[in-house]
Amino acid sequence: MFKYSLYQSGIHYSNIIFENNCIKEVKKDVFNNEWMKEKVLTDEDILKYENLYAINLKNLSNRLDELNKIFINKKSEVTTSWGAIYHKSNDCLWVERNKKFPLDVLIIDNKTVGFIITTRECCNILIKEGYEDYTPLKLWKKETISKDQYGVKFMGTFMVPMRDGVKLATDVWLPKNIDKKVPTIFVRTPYGKKLYSEAHFKYVQRGYAVVIQDTRGREDSEGEWIPMYCEIEDGDDSINWIVNNEWSDKNVGMIGASYGGYVQWAAAASGNKHLKALVSIVTAGGPFVDLPRKGGTFASGMLAWAFAMVEKRFKPDNMIRDDWDEVLNIRPIKDITKKTLGIDVPFWNYWMEHDKYDEFWSKSNWFQYKDKINTPTMIVSGWFDDNGMGTTEALDIIKKYNKGKKKVFLGPWMHSANTTRDIHGVHFGNNAIRYDLDYYYLTWFDKHLKGIDNGIDTEHEVEYYTIGDNQWRKSMHWTPEGVKLTNLYLSNNGKLAFENDETENHDTYIYDPKNPAPHLIDLSENEVGVPDNYMDIEKRDDVLTYTSDKLEEDITIVGDICVEFFASSSAKDTDWIVRLTDVDENGNSIKLVDGVLRAKFRNSFDNIELLTPNKVEKYTIRTSKIGNTFKKGHKIRLTITSSADNFIFPNSNTGDDPAYDTKTIEATQKIYHGGIYPSLVKIPVL
Repeated sequence: MFKYSLYQSGIHYSNIIFENNCIKEVKKDVFNNEWMKEKVLTDEDILKYENLYAINLKNLSNRLDELNKIFINKKSEVTTSWGAIYHKSNDCLWVERNKKFPLDVLIIDNKTVGFIITTRECCNILIKEGYEDYTPLKLWKKETISKDQYGVKFMGTFMVPMRDGVKLATDVWLPKNIDKKVPTIFVRTPYGKKLYSEAHFKYVQRGYAVVIQDTRGREDSEGEWIPMYCEIEDGDDSINWIVNNEWSDKNVGMIGASYGGYVQWAAAASGNKHLKALVSIVTAGGPFVDLPRKGGTFASGMLAWAFAMVEKRFKPDNMIRDDWDEVLNIRPIKDITKKTLGIDVPFWNYWMEHDKYDEFWSKSNWFQYKDKINTPTMIVSGWFDDNGMGTTEALDIIKKYNKGKKKVFLGPWMHSANTTRDIHGVHFGNNAIRYDLDYYYLTWFDKHLKGIDNGIDTEHEVEYYTIGDNQWRKSMHWTPEGVKLTNLYLSNNGKLAFENDETENHDTYIYDPKNPAPHLIDLSENEVGVPDNYMDIEKRDDVLTYTSDKLEEDITIVGDICVEFFASSSAKDTDWIVRLTDVDENGNSIKLVDGVLRAKFRNSFDNIELLTPNKVEKYTIRTSKIGNTFKKGHKIRLTITSSADNFIFPNSNTGDDPAYDTKTIEATQKIYHGGIYPSLVKIPVL
């Protein structure tokens, strides 16, 4: 028999007993704040544990005997009989590699005493009694943190009226038997409020009201579902409703990831004075800077998400398909949802009807109200977050904030942040996952909603990870102190040099929309920003590469990358895709950042300016941010091409409306460099 205590975000929720033929639990009743009687877990119970804690108890039960033996050796790496790979991180910790939601193992005195599993918003711990202080649980014992002392009371589902009369379904959870007004943590989601309730009980137990709302047109709420369209007004109206309840102390904070991050910035853009704290995790941004119209293109990479959102209730199974290649080739693209799913999707039709940035897209752009936003904010994102440009916009906003009003974590993560150490064959350090993010979420709320003096406002404001040397670093600012922009110039013979060549020249390729260059993603994974090895893609005739000499010493870059280049096209319109990679001694070319721009939007997204064929134009593309150490002997590479299949729909080059276009033409593309055409990439060298 093995017995473990199960904790989530520092709260003890159950005791798990593994016996020969069954798994038992003694569970805490969060509503009454009392322990229940022992029971045997059913398959349904085990599935619920997996959904809530990201751990499969049945698999763990079957593997405990091996896990109690395999780490008792002097090796630094072991592989289990079921294929799990573990690396020794320190004397006490073995971490699982090549796995999303890894099961990390704690070893004390040659005994397996516990397991740690992270998700984007929680750290879950299974630990034997007496070993709690060897885990992140010791953080939660600090005197300055809100204690988990309350039961949970469900007040009901309220249909909250918006200013136009539409009512949004809103669940309210309060601390039980509390004798004072409380601050609120507000969650808005298009995925179904019931999915999020139990995961947020931890805040109720620590003395917060939790309000969870289905956004307009989703799940139990009224109205029409148009992604990101009404979130500024709806966020504002909903906060005003919260603070007018008798249980509210009129202080509101928000937390959420992706769309759940977007709605926070939208609410902040309303200027609502009661919004006192944000915890913005991998937030989505403006429609032309981020998605779905990144750089003015149409982002095919978000089709999986769009398919999951076509009905009133979230349908994640719609994302998993084996015919994405056929789906992406349907023309015109406005017919994709109808031909594939057999239904007319209103929000897809709206997207197709508005080619340029106009009043429709403006409704989705919270960044335009940046001067009204001053809410204390914690930002969490990763270098490979496909909404990374949303976080870039958020970072631009908080630059003006005073000390203590901002805290930033940037890791080697994809959109599903802090859940893996390995992405698409690209490997980061054993330290790539953090166990303390949920602790920081609570301390942020404690400081800015309850006024607890916990010192978070005196810490370094930015913690970021540099790939290559696999280090967590700290800074008082973003971009970090000591960063200097350095120009690398495109030059003859595919060179990337620190000085501009005085000789003017150009390189040419043919872009055929019927044969686009691949962007290395799995569409069903719903992750479009991941790193990968582009060595073979760069051998294509329609991909230009510009590569530095071998570096004579390590170079660390931290910040945004900006590419300025001169180009001409024989077409009326086309796309430009730039990509910065780290090339090792074996020629592997690992993508760090990329950026895209539709040529007709080179000067402004709200004004279409078709190209004069073969006329040289200057283009500027700001890519996503990165922290990377190019090791000695590596090379820095910039690639330029005109397509990124799976990521964006190929530009037809015709200049016609892309939603309705069915024809394509080939384009002759020329990239100019040297002399009067100083094409370059600006890298932020630390």
